[in-house]
This record gives sequence, C-alpha cells and structure tokens, in this order.
Amino acid sequence: MVEMSKKRKVAYFLAILLSILYLLWRVCFTIPWHAKPAVLIFALLLVICEIISNSTAYILIYFRLTEKKLPPAPVSYLPAATLPAVDLLIVTHNEEPELLRKTINAATFIEYPGQLNIFVADDGDRPAVAELAAAYQVGYIGMQDNHQAKSGNINHALLQLHAPLFAIFDADMIPYSTFLQATVPLFQQNFQDLAADPDQTLPLGFVQTAQSFYNADIFQFNLFSEKIVPNEQDFFSRDVNVLNGSNNHALFTGSNTVFLRQAIDDAGGFPTDTLTEDFELGAKINIAGYSSRSTDKPQASGTTPINLRGVMKQRTRWARGVVHSCRNLHIFLNPKIGFEMRLILMNCYFYWWSFFRRMVYLFAPLLFSLFGIMVVKANFWTLMLTWMPGYFLLHYVLSDTSDKIRDERWGEIQETFFAPYLFLPVILESLGFHERKFKVTKKTSRTSLRDYLFSWPYYLLWLVHLFAIIKFNYGKYGSEILVGSVITFWLISNFINLSFCLFISMGRQVYRKSERFKRRASGQLHLGPALKVILTHDISEGGLSFAAVSDADEPHLHAGDAVRLTLYHGRTPLDLRGTVTRVQPTDQAPIYSIKTAKMDRTTENHYLQLVYDGENELLPAEQDTWITVFDELYLNVVMRGRKLQQRLRRRPSSKRSH
Repeated sequence: MVEMSKKRKVAYFLAILLSILYLLWRVCFTIPWHAKPAVLIFALLLVICEIISNSTAYILIYFRLTEKKLPPAPVSYLPAATLPAVDLLIVTHNEEPELLRKTINAATFIEYPGQLNIFVADDGDRPAVAELAAAYQVGYIGMQDNHQAKSGNINHALLQLHAPLFAIFDADMIPYSTFLQATVPLFQQNFQDLAADPDQTLPLGFVQTAQSFYNADIFQFNLFSEKIVPNEQDFFSRDVNVLNGSNNHALFTGSNTVFLRQAIDDAGGFPTDTLTEDFELGAKINIAGYSSRSTDKPQASGTTPINLRGVMKQRTRWARGVVHSCRNLHIFLNPKIGFEMRLILMNCYFYWWSFFRRMVYLFAPLLFSLFGIMVVKANFWTLMLTWMPGYFLLHYVLSDTSDKIRDERWGEIQETFFAPYLFLPVILESLGFHERKFKVTKKTSRTSLRDYLFSWPYYLLWLVHLFAIIKFNYGKYGSEILVGSVITFWLISNFINLSFCLFISMGRQVYRKSERFKRRASGQLHLGPALKVILTHDISEGGLSFAAVSDADEPHLHAGDAVRLTLYHGRTPLDLRGTVTRVQPTDQAPIYSIKTAKMDRTTENHYLQLVYDGENELLPAEQDTWITVFDELYLNVVMRGRKLQQRLRRRPSSKRSH
C-alpha cells in the first residue's frame, strides 16, 4: 500500500465519522414529516442527495486509504520476452479526412520493433478515406449499412484482425511515437508472471493510457484559465482511473488503449446495446476475470469541444450510456462483480446523478429564502455543531486527495455548469427511456447563436439567486443575520458557481486556426550562403517561432521578410519556407515568428509529427493553487470588461466610415 502519514489517516477517519454522525442526525431529527406532500418529497430528496454525496466521498477516501503500490511499469520492451504482434485500429464515422490524416500519420511513426498492423475502420465506406489509407500504406476496412454505431464498426473490423494484442484510437486521438513502448511491456511482464505463478496472477485484459487534449477545454478557454487549471477530464483520467487500476479495475474510456485480444473475445466483443460501449466492455472484461491498468502519463492527444452545445451533447451521451450500461451490468446485484469493482461501478453510476443532486442543492436554499418553505427542520446552533465540522473537514480531505489536479471548488463549478442539461436525461435513462442514436461530437464547432440560447438557465438561476440574497438579508440585523448565515452561505456559494457558468456560456472568440505546442527543435536559418543555428520555441501547423542559439548568430530579420530554414525531426531534415510575421525583442536573442508556406507531402508528414508527438506543455498539468476562485472571478470581469470596451470603441469609428 502507498504510505500515508498518521495525521492524514486520522483526518480521513475523523471526516468520515463526523459526516456520518451528521447524516444520522439529519435522518432522525430534521425531516419535516408533517409538511405538505410536495415539501416532504423535496426534503427527502435533499437527505438522499446528501447521503449519496457523502457515500461517493467515502468510496474515494476508501480507495485512497487502501491504494495498492503496484510494481513499477517497465520503461521499455523486455528483451527476453517475445514481442507480440499488434493490430492498431483507427475508428472513423464521419470525421473529416484531414483530421483523420493526422492520426493515421502519427500511427505510422509509432516505434515498435515487432509486427504492427495499422487499419482504418470506416463505417461510411468513403472512397476518400480509402484513398487516404492507401496513401499511408495502412489497411482499410470499409463498412456499409452499419446499424450498431461505433461498436458495430469495431466488431466488423475485429472479424478480420487476429493479432494477440489490439489497440484502438478514435479518429481525432493522435498517438505518440512511444505509445506501444508504454503499454506492451506491461503485457510482456504479465505473460512472464502468468508463466511463473498462474494461480496468483490475473491475466492483464487492457491498459488504458490517460486521455489528453492538446486544446484548452471549455472551462480553460472560456474562463481565460489556460495557465491556471488543467483539463476538466484530467482528474478522472490521470488520478481516479489510475487509482482504479491500482485495484486491477481501471475503466476503458474509448481510445488510446491496448487490449489482450482474448479478453475482448471472452467478454463477447464490443457491446452494441449502449451508447458507452467503452465503459461496458471494460467492466465485462474485468467480470470475465481479467485485470486492467491505467497510466497517468498520456500517450495520445485529441481535441475537446469548446462550444456549449457540443459539450452538452457529448456529456448527455456519456451520461445516458453509463446509466444504461450500469443497468445492463446489474451493478448492485450481479454476483460476479467483486467488492472493489462494485464500488468503482457504483461511483461511476452515482457520478452522473451528481447533476440531479446539484439541482436539488441549488433549489433548497431558494425555497426558504424566497418562500419560507423549510425543508430542514433544525435549530441553528444544533445545525452548526452537527453540520459544520463534518462538512468542512470532509471537503478538506477531498481537496487533500486531489488538489494537484482539481480542488473541490472547481468540482462544484463544473457540476453546476452541467447540471441544468444533464439531470433530466439521467432521470429519463434510469426510467428506461433510452437514447438509441449515436452522434459523434463535432470538436471543431465554435460558439454560435444557438450556444447563447443554451445559456438561458444560467442567466435565470443567477438572477433568482441574486434576488434571493438581497431579499433574504434585507432589513436583518445582528442575530438575525447570524441565524440566517447558513442559508446565505449556500446562496452565495451557488451564486459564485453560477457566475462562473455565465462566463463559460458567454464563450470567447477563437482567433487561432491551429494550436501551438512548446517544442524545442534545432535547425538552421539560410541567409544567402550563410547558415545560422536556431532553436524553436513553439510550433503549430501554420507556423513556428525560433531564436538564434547565441547573440552572435542574431539574424536581424524584419516582419515581412521571406525566410528559408531547415528543421530536424530526428535525423530527417525538413526544408521549410515562410514569411516573418512578428519580431519579439527579448533580453537575449529576438524571437521570430513565421508563417510556413505549403510543403511537399513527405515534409508535411514529418512536420505534423514534430507538432503532435507529445503533450501540449503550454497547458497546465496541475492546478495553480495560488489563484483563488475570487482571483478567477476578478480576472473574468476584467477580461470581459476589456472586450466590451474594445467593441464600444470600434462602433463610432465604424459608423463614421460609412
């Protein structure tokens, strides 16, 4: 087990104990049994939501306390072991060929000394995709009349693939060249362990690498937080799922994963009766007696949507799919599911109910502050003694377990953002009203008028909370303010969360056509017969920035100058031409930004690999804990204010020009 200090253990146990005592008090003494039926139902819902919220926290704490320390993963292929053949499948539905091309190109650069077979599975059976596969000399598996969505496409391809290991990628998930080096050795080690001690070793069913995205997500981008908070999905992918894997029950998240082919066959192939075939297949593989691992380091990067409508459609599909899959798996009663795996699946199920709980938490203080409806029957001082110690200690403990990636406050903001659009689909799916149609989320969509129409719940709830805060506290003095402080606390807390939701829903103008990556590539700048040694600072599909290695090599370029340079991708020289767009003075050599001109296909393939082979280090991997929620609010007010000022300044000048 991972070592944990005695003080932290005591804090964890005390947080659980105090919160359990609070819940017992809530159930036994605070429910208004004699209230009107509608009020009583809401009061019971509130208690149930609190119990489930605390239960999910207990599950996370339990896994922190019992986290197993796994043997370190091999850093390279095991020399004494046989390298198994790998079938790598890139799955596409209706994605643009240019997006798919980046993934195919990167797959051809994967370093593997064994047999690697790359295939594109296209359920649209499109000639353009077949031509693209042929151009990169990879296999093409077309399919017509697919009525089973992504699962049908994959199962059709699997009938034609037979390697012992099987890797899968979504069309927009670009693999790194080290992908197999980070995953296959785990299978090699497992094969050796099985041969040495088959009775004490579980066969490894799959290795899930961490999901990674090279563009800022909707929270990072719309809140001007690209340097402050990591991607919203990082908490699960790089923390919770790694914790699941330490218990041999990592979850499959749909892409950049390597499977033991036999495990997929034993699980019955990819499930077709769900929208989240990944989640269900991973669970079925574990139920079939296989273990699973998750790495904390990404080995592929993709794009994530930043428009409100696209994000909500994606999450609605995930929510409905997981709830449906949990029903298919019978997670509460299935005798084949072990204790720890059941906890993991329950935690996944209850996560999607957190948005219903968040709606209950939003409305509970409003009922009392606006209408005097009491859903918690309690004396103020008794409430303070029973609720406050457990609540704040539990939140401290939860922050202690995840503060490197995301604290509890950010979790509440994200829950509040999703709640208005996810709580109803979860209810409907739980009642058996299924969503059958699979829709691929468009990752390239930008904020539009329809997105602004989607933001009306946040404006309405924000205004109602503002009115409630004023109405509830207006005219109160002294002890009245103190007694009402709990309601005011929840109103203000919800108001802050909704303020962030407003800023997110406002969107933000996208100016860049492609993402920048921090890359250090060496090369030479051609200045007539002379060559100046340069080093890149960042790079994108459309251009790059560089500086001379020393002041003596300073090339003295100006904006508008045409340039020619040679960059090196490994040992391959890339001949690039472009135009200087910007000169940035620094204390050392100036940094020159250039827009690259069109390249030949071979050069462009290497250039794309130079861009996408690795994480985008310009985005943070951990949360900046020095920046508080109030700092973030202030930042957004200032940035939005500046944008508004710029628009107002432009209006008179545009009128005069007419």
